[in-house]
Amino acid sequence: MDVREPVVAYVALGANLGQPQAALAQAIDALDALPYTRVTARSSLYRTAPVDAGGPDFFNAVVQLSTRLPAPVLLDALQNLEQAAGRERPYRHAPRTLDLDLLLYGDARIDSPRLTVPHPRMHERAFVLVPLHELAPARVGPDALAAVAGQRIQRLDA
Repeated sequence: MDVREPVVAYVALGANLGQPQAALAQAIDALDALPYTRVTARSSLYRTAPVDAGGPDFFNAVVQLSTRLPAPVLLDALQNLEQAAGRERPYRHAPRTLDLDLLLYGDARIDSPRLTVPHPRMHERAFVLVPLHELAPARVGPDALAAVAGQRIQRLDA
C-alpha cells in the first residue's frame, strides 16, 4: 500500500436502526484504530429526520481524521466497518445500522466510478453541513447552511 503524508479527511456518520448512538461511538473508535489513521476531532451528536427516506430519526456526527491512507483505501475501510456493523443496502436510502461517507479528503477532487470527493450531495444535507461546520467552519459557508435551514436537526451534546 502506498503510504503518504497525512491528509485531513472528514467522514460523516449516521445510523437509525438498532442502537444508533452506540453504533456511532463504536464506529468512531474503529476509525481511530484504522492503520495510519487517527480521529483528531469529533462533532457533537445530532438527531435528524430521514432525508428522502422513511424510518426512525437518524443520529449523525462528523469526524475529522488525519490519515495516510489513500482515499480509495479509506473508502474500502469505511465500507468494511459498515458491513461489520450489519449494514444492508436493500434499496436506496434504506434505514441503516451504520452509514459512513467520505466527505472531504484534503483538497482533493476525485471523480471515479467508486468514489466522488467532495461528496456529491453533502451540500444538500443539514445532517452533514451542520456538524461539518462545527469542526471546520471555513469548509461550510453561510449560504450552504442557509440552504439547509429548513431541515430538522437537533444538537444532542456539546
